[in-house]
Amino acid sequence: MSRSCELTGKGVQFGNNVSHANNKTKRRFLPNLCNVTLISDALGQRFRLRVSASALRSVEHRGGLDAFLLKADESELSMRARLLRRQIVKKTAEAA
Repeated sequence: MSRSCELTGKGVQFGNNVSHANNKTKRRFLPNLCNVTLISDALGQRFRLRVSASALRSVEHRGGLDAFLLKADESELSMRARLLRRQIVKKTAEAA
């Protein structure tokens, strides 16, 4: 399983540990990933996703999973999230 957020695409970054003597060694900055269950209002289902803590805050800020996915760019979503987004778009189009 890759260390990247399924909703925002945030992944591992690379940098240096810099000591007091200015020695540099490579290190990795890992995203703060959480396994969460989010509820889709349009589909009436629960979905388990691996998202970063900042993405979880964004989902809450935008008003839920459906609103977040409808506004999100498809290029940064995972394949599961893209499929979920298409289902939500189809369901909301049927309701309208």
